[in-house]
This record gives sequence, C-alpha cells and structure tokens, in this order.
Amino acid sequence: MSRHWRAAGLALIVTAALADIPSVSLPKASPVPGGVALLNVGPISSAADPPRVTYHGDRVLVLAQSDHWLAVVGIPLSASIGPDAVSIQRAGAAEQTLAFTTSAKHYLVQRLRVPPGKVDLSPQDLARSEQEHTRLQTALATFTPQPPATLRLQAPIAGIRSSSFGSRRVFNGEARSPHTGMDIAARTGTPVHAAAAGTVIDTGNYFFSGNTVLIDHGEGLITFYGHLSAIAVHAGESVQAGELIGAVGATGRVTGPHLHFGVSLNRVFVDPALFLLSAGPSAGSSADHRD
Repeated sequence: MSRHWRAAGLALIVTAALADIPSVSLPKASPVPGGVALLNVGPISSAADPPRVTYHGDRVLVLAQSDHWLAVVGIPLSASIGPDAVSIQRAGAAEQTLAFTTSAKHYLVQRLRVPPGKVDLSPQDLARSEQEHTRLQTALATFTPQPPATLRLQAPIAGIRSSSFGSRRVFNGEARSPHTGMDIAARTGTPVHAAAAGTVIDTGNYFFSGNTVLIDHGEGLITFYGHLSAIAVHAGESVQAGELIGAVGATGRVTGPHLHFGVSLNRVFVDPALFLLSAGPSAGSSADHRD
C-alpha cells in the first residue's frame, strides 16, 4: 500500500473515531486570574488517548475538538500577570511546554473597620478550619478520566447573582482571602439543583461554608454548593443535571441566606459566570459573604 493510501486510511480511521466523540459546550475563555484559558495542545493525528496536560503540577481537562485537542485550564486568583505555561506529555515523546499569557483583572476590594472578635478565629475554630481546608483540597484534587458531558452549567437556583467572585475584604487593615464563588440570593428552603451530571464526592458541615455539597463532573471539573439548610444527597451518589441536591440556607459563617456556588478546575476555583448558560439577573458584591 502506498504512503498516500496509508495516510488516507489513517485519516478515515481518525474521522470515524472523532464522529463518536460527543460535542462538549465550552466555557467562555478569559485568561485572567480566576479565569479560564482555552489552549490548542496539538492535532488529533490518531485515535490514541489525549495528551496528558498539567499546569503547575495539576492535571488539566483535555477535550477532543474537530481536529485538535483542547486544554481547559483553570487559572488561580493568585496567578501572576504575564507569561505562564502548561506542560504537555504525549505517548512516546519528550515533554513539551506551551506558553500563554495571563492578563490583568481588577476585582473589588472592600475596606472595613469592625470589632476584632468579629473576624479573628478562636484557636478551636482555626484548628477546625485548617483541618477542613485539607479535606476540601483533597476533594478538589479528584480527577476522574471521563470528560464532562458539558462545560456550560445550569444555574443551581434562580435568583440574583452577585459579581462578588474574586472580591477581597480588608478587615482592620488585614486582607482576607478573596471570595472564590458566586453568591446567589434566595430564601431559606429554596431547592438547589445539580448544575450538571456527576458524582457527589463530599458532603458535610464546614466552618466557613456550612452544609456543603461537592460534585465531580469529570477530569477535574467540580462544583461546590455552600451554606445549605439541608443536604439531599450523599457521597458516592450519581446525580443528573437539575437533580435536587439540597436547599438554600444560612449555615456556616454568613450573615444571611444565600447559595455560595463555586466551580473548580485543576484544583483551583474559577469564576462560575464563565460556565453558566445565561447571565441571569445580577447585583453588586454580596454582603452575605464573610471570611
């Protein structure tokens, strides 16, 4: 068989294989701290597995497109502005790097003077929060090989969405961690639904986020639902998009009922607005988040 016909045959095999790969809707590209970079990591030249892509040591979600592999990279809020890169490992080949640039984005900063007892944790609460941070990081490190069915998520509840992701509060001159999710206003008891199909990987009562559910959607895409008044699922349970998982509440360290909705990629929280199917009603930064 000539080289030409061998190449044509390979192209037919690849085309047939790609025809079996479902199309996955993508989030909005926003290569900023707390955003998402969409990177072409090379052509699909055979029916082989996708390349292994890592970002600062963490596995990255990789999807098959019509003629190339696409890495969907979550950029942490702590990322430096300027050049950055992912590492790419293909079977039988040396590791490569692909550069991209993280652009600047300015998030809201609120400076408040409050009694110290309102913001400083007791030794017991500090110890608890540190233990829960380790538990949360373990959950966020979950990486199942099955890619998500979609990266455009349903709103878990209807309500006014704050623009508070990435905002930082400075209490008495001391900066606190930035807000890593979107607050959606709703009354206590409002049903909360899974933003996409997946597997529940953790539920429990956390010091900051109260009653909490985390759902794994595949390849490092995880959604987070906090401050619930009730939890309707358990770890290990499979859920479908739109399925009931709990109810809105005011548990944890909050000043009023609302849903804290978070989205994590490759172990970092990114802006949920990039993934939601519609913009929905919005408001200024939430006054309900306190940590």
